[in-house]
Amino acid sequence: MSIIEARGLARAFTTKQGRIEAVCGVDVVVEPGEIVGFLGPNGAGKTTTLRMLTTLLQPTAGSARVVGCDLLTDPQGVRERIGYVSQVGGTDPSCPVAEELILQGELHGLSYAEAKRRAEALYDDLDLRAIAARPAGSLSGGQRRRLDIALGLVHRPPLLFLDEPSTGLDPQSRSHLWDLVRRLRSDLNTTVFLTTHYLDEADALADRLLIIDHGRIVAEGTPDELGSDDDTTLVGFRLPAPLRVRFHVLPHALGAVEAGRRRRDAVEPRLRRLAGGLGMNAARPPEGVQHRSAKRGGFH
Repeated sequence: MSIIEARGLARAFTTKQGRIEAVCGVDVVVEPGEIVGFLGPNGAGKTTTLRMLTTLLQPTAGSARVVGCDLLTDPQGVRERIGYVSQVGGTDPSCPVAEELILQGELHGLSYAEAKRRAEALYDDLDLRAIAARPAGSLSGGQRRRLDIALGLVHRPPLLFLDEPSTGLDPQSRSHLWDLVRRLRSDLNTTVFLTTHYLDEADALADRLLIIDHGRIVAEGTPDELGSDDDTTLVGFRLPAPLRVRFHVLPHALGAVEAGRRRRDAVEPRLRRLAGGLGMNAARPPEGVQHRSAKRGGFH
């Protein structure tokens, strides 16, 4: 059974300027154990779709089942079975890391003893033990992001939603985050659905990509399928005039940043122009970051 199965999911907003169709009937299917990257320019509908799938925003049309629960009739069941890490996080700056984790576990119905035991396990899994007594407000960006993810994992959900998890992180923190996402799947069999602006991040992490523009899924497939060696893949995006364009994605464009310096340097200028038209970021990956096919580490 698919862990996410959404059909015709839509969301409209009414403003003073009129009705805005933020998401226009998208179909999303995710299988257990997948890492799925959800890409698109600013305003394309990524976060709105994510907020619907996590029960934070009610759809105006369509249906979905998430981890076996109906999104509309059993939102509580969905919330009990997922983890969600938003773009900005939700920690109390004055609360110590250990207390945050235990409280989160208790909010999910765990006993104090069980919440503490799971928090202890996450200290080592996410390299939090040295900062467990520190208030969240004193942490660095990378440390706060690891804490955000720990809060989403303390109840051990089979499905984790990450909304632009590496935005604002330095290269080293971003590299560590990528390794963590890989280990969540390889060691805990956690399904991960992540939104991102970064093409290299999607290629490094995702088994499959969904690309959304103007509220519609416009492309779907593995990174290799979307950048086939057989021929140039044509992808069309609907952008407001006069920015409306159609462009060619170069063979293996999504993976070019890891395909060798010579090939990368030849492809990157055109990839940057491509991404610039969508408001996306095609920056080089951090130094030392492994490609998605590299050997994956494990939790200690």
